[in-house]
Amino acid sequence: MTTLHTRTTHIAAASGRRIQLACQVLLLGATVACVSIAGAGTTAAAGAQKRYEQERAVCMTGQSNQARATCLKEAGAAYEEAKHHALGAGEAPDARNALQRCEGLPSADRAACTERVQGQGTTTGSAAAGGTMSEMTVTTPAAAAAPQAPAAAPAR
Repeated sequence: MTTLHTRTTHIAAASGRRIQLACQVLLLGATVACVSIAGAGTTAAAGAQKRYEQERAVCMTGQSNQARATCLKEAGAAYEEAKHHALGAGEAPDARNALQRCEGLPSADRAACTERVQGQGTTTGSAAAGGTMSEMTVTTPAAAAAPQAPAAAPAR
C-alpha cells in the first residue's frame, strides 16, 4: 500500500509542475505580445514626429507653396492628427483622397480616373508652376460598320 501512495504523490507533483510550466509559458507569451504592441505605438509616434520635423523644415526654408504661417499651422495640425491615429493609417492620405475623388465620377470616367491616380499615363507640370496635368491615351476600336444591302440587280 505504501508504494501505491508514494507513486500517486509523485504523479500529482509532476502534473503540478507541468501546469506551473504551462502557466509560465502563457505569461511569457502575453508579456511579449504587450511589449510588441507598445513598441508599435512608439514607432508610429516617432514616425509622426519625424514627418513633422521634415514638414517644418520645408516650411522654414520657404520650399512649400504656402505662406510660412499657413505651412507651419498645417504641419502642426497634421502632426496632432497623426498622434491620434487619424492620419496615415495604411496608404498615403493623398492617394486615398485622390481615389475618393474618382468615386464621384460617372462609371465611364471613373476607371480612367483611377488609372491616372495609380500612376498610369503621363503627368506634366508642378504645383509651383501653377498646376499639374495628367494625361492618359486610351485607344478604342472603331465601331463595326453596318452590313450593306446587296446591290440591286440591273433591270433587263
